[in-house]
Amino acid sequence: MMSEAGYEGSVLLRRGTVRRMRERDLKYVMKIEEQAYATPWSRQSFKTELRENEYARYYVLGYEKEIIGYMGLWFILDEGHITNVAVAEAHRGRGWGKYLMLTVMEELCAQGMDRMTLEVRVSNQAALRIYEQLGFLEAGLRKAYYSDTQENALIMWAELDDQSVACKKDALLLGHLR
Repeated sequence: MMSEAGYEGSVLLRRGTVRRMRERDLKYVMKIEEQAYATPWSRQSFKTELRENEYARYYVLGYEKEIIGYMGLWFILDEGHITNVAVAEAHRGRGWGKYLMLTVMEELCAQGMDRMTLEVRVSNQAALRIYEQLGFLEAGLRKAYYSDTQENALIMWAELDDQSVACKKDALLLGHLR
């Protein structure tokens, strides 16, 4: 039986929308970026990605007419390299990050993406738990990867297929993926 909290969470997630990021979204994205990262990307970095990088795919997560998250990646051949993903502080811990990632993964699987990679700070336990739940596995270590703190980054990879991504998204919406 699903808990009341699980039910409420799944209802909220079902009302979330994911779409491609536009430049006019940057005023909201920058607020989230600054909340999420000690060394945030600049507005110009996002503009360059949106305007000039043919491999870049950036998405925003909307809920009740508000942008509450975003995700960026580079789609090269059949692989995706996640550049950044963040959810607004007020909306964290409710499954929005998983929902955003799974929705993007689902779309990109349909476009031929077979696997994804990312780097994550070794100290970011919350993100590591989410990535592991989504099927990412540790594949290596980049020493002193983060220039602001010289912290190491874990390299993680996930093999993708339409069915496994859809099953994880269904489990999240039903309140079984926490």
